Amino acid sequence: MAKLLLMRHGESQWNKNNRFTGWVDIPLSQKGIEEAIEGGKCIQDEPIDIIFTSSLIRAQMTAMLAMSIHHSGKVPMVLHPGEGLLEEWAKIYSPEAEKETIPVIRAWELNERMYGELQGLNKAETAKQFGQEQVQIWRRSFDISPPHGESLKMTAERTLPFFKTRIEPQLKAGKNVFVAAHGNSLRAIIMELDRLSPQEVVTLELATGKPIIYLFENNTYTRQT
Repeated sequence: MAKLLLMRHGESQWNKNNRFTGWVDIPLSQKGIEEAIEGGKCIQDEPIDIIFTSSLIRAQMTAMLAMSIHHSGKVPMVLHPGEGLLEEWAKIYSPEAEKETIPVIRAWELNERMYGELQGLNKAETAKQFGQEQVQIWRRSFDISPPHGESLKMTAERTLPFFKTRIEPQLKAGKNVFVAAHGNSLRAIIMELDRLSPQEVVTLELATGKPIIYLFENNTYTRQT
């Protein structure tokens, strides 16, 4: 048996300012920092063998803050594959120190849905400009994308193959996996795990900084309550 721990990042500064963020790399707000730490308290006794985050700082901050209070005392170690000297020179020469680390893999495939020309716009002002109904279609439909952006369907088409090829093999090897990512990339994963329809997944609300835990056994995922 292995465990999969999913956590949406804490509130970002642009969440606080009511702006569409998407792939704009904005950090957590003070409230988001507190949410990440509170989320960490919920999983501080869960063994964690490997961490996956998106390439965006708000997800990475969430993972690091959550792990800062983990009872294992292990230190997250960000890996830098393909980054030249940063990969080559970041070598640990102490076997004891290496045992005290948890590898962290960053992946753009886990990034938030890309909101195209809405990125940076205030959500309330956008609703006034385009109409509340149109903005709701862009935000909550499954296969309709905002101008030059991604739909949830498109987000799932990049997130799920990564989950199947990179994350699930870790679970099959018996490792406990912590994923800190975003509302829409996590919706895509949960849609698969909970067998949700496109109509069901668009109504799925994920609270910031609140972990969702699945047990993985015999190739089956069971949500832990």
